[in-house]
Amino acid sequence: MKLTSKEALKLIEKEQGKKQGNERWINHSICVGNAASVIAKALNLDEDFVKTLGYIHDIGKKFEYKEDGVFPHAIKGYEYIKSLGYDEVYAGICIKHSFLNNDIDCISNDRDETDKQNPNYEFVKEYIKKEYSVYEKIINLCDLMCTTKVLTVDKRMMDLLLRHGVFAKTHYHIEETMKLKKYFDNLLGYNLYDLFPEIKNNL
Repeated sequence: MKLTSKEALKLIEKEQGKKQGNERWINHSICVGNAASVIAKALNLDEDFVKTLGYIHDIGKKFEYKEDGVFPHAIKGYEYIKSLGYDEVYAGICIKHSFLNNDIDCISNDRDETDKQNPNYEFVKEYIKKEYSVYEKIINLCDLMCTTKVLTVDKRMMDLLLRHGVFAKTHYHIEETMKLKKYFDNLLGYNLYDLFPEIKNNL
């Protein structure tokens, strides 16, 4: 079953006020979806589809609890979207958005993901080996450009470092983030930041 951005927005907006912290991930998700649609438009891609992916990428955070094991928001988001009957591509973004380079180690933080005994670990490791579409890569990048507003990758990386700390794979993740930004610069034929004049006001 297909999902539209209008329907996706309703799914996340109905979570407002239900749990402490919801406002941040909801506003972040809206920012990611909207930013992704700007990039898609510039590349003559499906704007509504990528906006939909952006809106739902963090929807698993409506369920997240510390005791839920590895990748809680990724797994719970994936399961939730599938339970609603939507196509795999929508559920899949809940997992794929967190990992760059098809690599389970290329992640911005270091929570319980090292628990290789957890069945979610092997499931995610294999799942993200599937090739990412350009739409999924746009969500990867926009997730790494957006807080609740659009930032440069550099500023967003600093935001993540200050909140999560520095870990063994941090350098690797930053390198892959910069490569991803360059990938879209090359696709566009100009600096991606030119699409977002508001960035200068968000520095």
